Amino acid sequence: MAEIRVPVLVVGAGPVGVSTALFLGRHGVRSLLVEQRASTSTLPRAPGLQARTMELFRAAGVHNEIRALEVGDSHPYFEGGILQTRTFAEIDDAVVLEAPSLDGPTVSPERVMGCGQDRYERVLAGLARDSGAELRFGTRLTSFTSDDDGVTATIRDLASGEETTVRADYLVGADGAGSRTRQALGLERTGIGTVFNALSIYFRAPELTTVLKDRKFILCYATAAPGTLMGLSRLHGADPWLAAPLYYPEKGETPDDYPDERCVEIIRTAAGKSDMAVEIVAKVPWQGAQLVAETFRQGRVFLAGDAAHVHPPAGGFGANTGIHDAHNLAWKLAAVLAGRAGDALLDTYDAERRGVGGAMARQAMVRNRIRHGYADEETVASMVDDIIITLGYRYQSDAITGGREDAPVLTPNLELTGEPGTRAPHLWLRRDGDRLSTIDLFWDDFVLLTGSRNSGWCEAAERVAKQLSIPVRAFVVGDGGDLVPEDRAWAETYGVSEDGAVLVRPDAFVAWRSAGRAGDQDGSLAAALTRASGLGGGTR
Repeated sequence: MAEIRVPVLVVGAGPVGVSTALFLGRHGVRSLLVEQRASTSTLPRAPGLQARTMELFRAAGVHNEIRALEVGDSHPYFEGGILQTRTFAEIDDAVVLEAPSLDGPTVSPERVMGCGQDRYERVLAGLARDSGAELRFGTRLTSFTSDDDGVTATIRDLASGEETTVRADYLVGADGAGSRTRQALGLERTGIGTVFNALSIYFRAPELTTVLKDRKFILCYATAAPGTLMGLSRLHGADPWLAAPLYYPEKGETPDDYPDERCVEIIRTAAGKSDMAVEIVAKVPWQGAQLVAETFRQGRVFLAGDAAHVHPPAGGFGANTGIHDAHNLAWKLAAVLAGRAGDALLDTYDAERRGVGGAMARQAMVRNRIRHGYADEETVASMVDDIIITLGYRYQSDAITGGREDAPVLTPNLELTGEPGTRAPHLWLRRDGDRLSTIDLFWDDFVLLTGSRNSGWCEAAERVAKQLSIPVRAFVVGDGGDLVPEDRAWAETYGVSEDGAVLVRPDAFVAWRSAGRAGDQDGSLAAALTRASGLGGGTR
């Protein structure tokens, strides 16, 4: 049996797995990615990429390649919101169910974009390879064991039957809702469970564009088709279209009860055009469920994406949340493997991402209830705006110093004010004539920002970085500084004085801040950096 050695073994090559391999590679960490499918997705699932997701691709230096996949300008479709109508032919009478706020020039340097998973997943896989990852499709993880020093796994080539032993420092299970990795670990999940069953129908219907009168929307529900509520998405460019009628096992229904002829009838009825030409391309049954794993880390093994948390697709949080998981985990694994962080930092992956995963699962359920017409007033009132869910979530972990312990993961209002545990505020800056965002400063090293050359923080950062052997880049932000804000004052935006300082992690989240000068600048900064890098904790 062949044997190979690799720092990280990633299982599952969906958006989360390929993003994990890509982010690791951009941090200089080799990985082996195995996927039992023969290739990346051939269907345009998960067609919306959030502004925060695009920020992560921007930080990794690949956002231009992803943005190039957009069909025209997809932003107006997001602005169209979630609609409901009797038939698509009656689109002029559609009711707006949701009009989510998703981005903005003062919130992020990026915008949401629509693109089919079949296209961006393929490009991400190529970028992961270019970054040093090895991808093996048609390959299944058959078993693994974990010890204090790493993971020993067996993978099988499904075509040849050949098995290979893989010795890795860490294993990341990004293998979907039915995760073999999670099952092998024996981890339980909590939550509501399955809330509905749906059948994704991919189809071509050239006349539908005319029927819809170029009305732009994220999703439109039609109620005319008997016995089902059909949602139609066009974010990916509508070739093919994606419709998702519900079916009801409790009534004895199965996907087999939906032959092509019935699917065509449902689509025509929902469209309000009985003679419309319809070509069925593919049908994929799936379940809308809400379940979160009891932990996202067990020893040297981690769960990410649907393997860790599943929820109904309302809000489009699934693939995006998983990609955020991948980014949070990748920089931490890279820091630990490079000796710049302690094992305790890896514990914060579970502490941070499980809180977010649970909160997003609950919000997806709120949207699901509203869209399907069974939400009470309390449920409606509990809905948090999309921009808070995608950009305004908060982390609470041992790596954060000074965050509000009583603050929920999702606050009622967007609060990007430089508070520890939140994503650092976006500001447009000038540096040597070039325009950049504060978000562009954060990728591989910790970054210290201050508003004055006389504050003493830059010198403290240099001393502390040398003392702890942790790279820290320091910048003065303001007139005459390294970085000059274009439209807003840095100190006010980040909640400090000109003599204050903010320590930002490689993932753009604030680890600590000081409102002004501190009596013991070296000691304060060293304590915060020690916590932020997990050097003060033990191992597990």
